[in-house]
Amino acid sequence: MSCDELEALRVGLCNVLGIDRPAIREHALAELEGNLDGPIGALINAESLAELERHLDGALVDLEAKLANTPSNDPEYDYLRGRLLALREAERSMRRLRADGEAILEGCGETHSLLHELFPVEG
Repeated sequence: MSCDELEALRVGLCNVLGIDRPAIREHALAELEGNLDGPIGALINAESLAELERHLDGALVDLEAKLANTPSNDPEYDYLRGRLLALREAERSMRRLRADGEAILEGCGETHSLLHELFPVEG
């Protein structure tokens, strides 16, 4: 059993954040071998936060469908539920990442305006 969605998200985050961690990519690609279609492959290749969020949503939909089609007495059922919970937490973390990024952007704009108010430039 593997946590395909989380492994793919880790690689996608490395891409988006500009983090060079070959070990993360190599581990994920080995674990995901043969399962790089759909949202999983798209997460690995994401180049923006918006892409990550969109493909993470797709991965959640796929995992929810898989869980819905798995009988509760199946040995994999609890593991799938755990994966879904972990992925929901990752989704919340992604929303916080976006909110923090937007706050930084807004703060830079406010600081820029304040600097111009305090130190007007004529010309």
